[in-house]
Amino acid sequence: MRRTTLVTLTALAGARGGLAGTTIWATPHDSYSSSIGVLGCKIDTDRVAYWPDSVSCSNICVSVSYAGRSVKLLRVDQSQGAYDMSYDAWNYLYTGESALDNPTAGGAVEMEYEDLDAGECADLIHTDDSKLPLSASNSMNFLASCLEAESGDDNWVGDNYVLYNILDSICSWGYDEECTLDWPSANQATCANPLGTPVTLTSEPVYNILYPSGQKVLASTGQQVSDSAQNGNSGSGFAIPDSRWLTALATLMSLLSLSG
Repeated sequence: MRRTTLVTLTALAGARGGLAGTTIWATPHDSYSSSIGVLGCKIDTDRVAYWPDSVSCSNICVSVSYAGRSVKLLRVDQSQGAYDMSYDAWNYLYTGESALDNPTAGGAVEMEYEDLDAGECADLIHTDDSKLPLSASNSMNFLASCLEAESGDDNWVGDNYVLYNILDSICSWGYDEECTLDWPSANQATCANPLGTPVTLTSEPVYNILYPSGQKVLASTGQQVSDSAQNGNSGSGFAIPDSRWLTALATLMSLLSLSG
């Protein structure tokens, strides 16, 4: 059985990270999103940073530390002013345990962070050669700004991207297919199916870990799933039926036993 720990602001006084860097007050974030169109079904959404600064073509990887522990986080979205991070990452830094095992409720925690080379977060990207997976229909403004820049250390995205015919960052609409871009001759990708078609996509799910319960749910519907469910693999976990289905099943079993 999960236990939920409450973190009070009093308990946070004097908390500091273990690595030299910039001090931040880190807060948990439990719903994946990406303002630049990074597809959650193809990255580790439990290791994402939502910083106040805008995302550029190179500053997409950070390391955050606390109490001798550290995690690497992908920066794929911008917050409204807070230093948010995926709930599981925040929970691990504070408690040393996953939010699935020991979900912790509380406020901001004083931590340390530093920027890393984008390639340091390659393990968090689940595509061939760890190329950043972008929505072919909704990432072009961001991608174009990178493609128009010179290649090099300050333009990691422009040199390391892959486009998919998926419309939204939680991968619930579109086709799971790679697209090609003939840049600069064209500013629109070419895909096997029509670009941006709003067909339901169920084969590439994205999961959130809810704050503060630690329950894992399907991002597109909020339906609870097993803790073993993994992004981009619909067969990795089973959906937990709600009470209506359980009641209906019990009624059916009762009728079958009476008829027998």
